Amino acid sequence: MEPLNYTDAELREILSNVHVMAMVGSSGDWKRPSNFAMKYLQRRGYRVIPINPGRAGTEILGETVYASLADVPGNIDMVDVFRAADATPGIAEEAAAVAQEKHIKVFWLQLGIRNDEAAEIAKAAGMTVIMDRCPKIEYARLSGELSWSGINTRIVTSKVLRAPGS
Repeated sequence: MEPLNYTDAELREILSNVHVMAMVGSSGDWKRPSNFAMKYLQRRGYRVIPINPGRAGTEILGETVYASLADVPGNIDMVDVFRAADATPGIAEEAAAVAQEKHIKVFWLQLGIRNDEAAEIAKAAGMTVIMDRCPKIEYARLSGELSWSGINTRIVTSKVLRAPGS
């Protein structure tokens, strides 16, 4: 298993070009990380579509919940996965099956989630794969928001950082 190394430029490029995310494993419970991440990303201008078969037809944070990626009307730029690593190959297969139709460009596995089989499935379908990262945390780090609370972002600059996409 090779280490995961993503440059700031790669992550900034993705977060700048993504506008619609499908969040697989979304929760309506405000205490869950997926709910917090969804709310944060919505406030930064992203449309985040929740995917949760058990909640299909309801709403989470003002967005209709869908049972699957195939059920989502319109295009999806990125699939953000909040599920256990062993569930990710099936999600990658589902994303690959609709990748061309939905124009899915990125398959992103959340912080702590890595599955090389899922990554290969997504890459074979033409998607860029990011694993073991959180788009909320990366957005905050790259825009300078994380450093406001004293967290070492490994970005040293005297310039005001621009948020991805701005």
